[in-house]
Amino acid sequence: MSLQREVELKSDAGMDYSKLRDLLKAGKWKEADEETLRVMLAVAKREKEGYLTVEDIDNFPCADLRTIDKLWVKYSNGRFGFSVQKRIYQGLYGMIWYKAKQERIYLGLDRNEYDRKIWDDFGDKVGWRKGGSWLNYKNITFDKKAPEGHLPTRRYGELGNYRLFSRVETCRL
Repeated sequence: MSLQREVELKSDAGMDYSKLRDLLKAGKWKEADEETLRVMLAVAKREKEGYLTVEDIDNFPCADLRTIDKLWVKYSNGRFGFSVQKRIYQGLYGMIWYKAKQERIYLGLDRNEYDRKIWDDFGDKVGWRKGGSWLNYKNITFDKKAPEGHLPTRRYGELGNYRLFSRVETCRL
């Protein structure tokens, strides 16, 4: 008998996360990824557009982001989730990442080149890139054996790389 507590399905937006929980609990990773996109768009009221803007992410309710993340982390045994992705991303350059962002020092690269390099390295690390190319969604691995941080994917918007990580940090995930 497991004494692990269930994740409280908190939402400041009135969203019901029970379907996401049930999909993750059943190990239905692709369906859970699709449900993650659906609920994030619904919370931001962007279903019609099908993507989130920078402003949507900057204003995404922390309670909802935390619930989504906790569900992914719990049911993947710590392998997947936004907080896992943030840790991997920041870990690529450790304190250099923090120093560069704070002091606007980009190791001899301009800011866009620096951000692109980190993002490409991150994509390699979590398995979103192979042979220097970004994978199409159909080639994503929907399996618990996928690289750490592989899920959820980033189908909610082609944003400036680390934008969601900034929100994850602000929300203290």
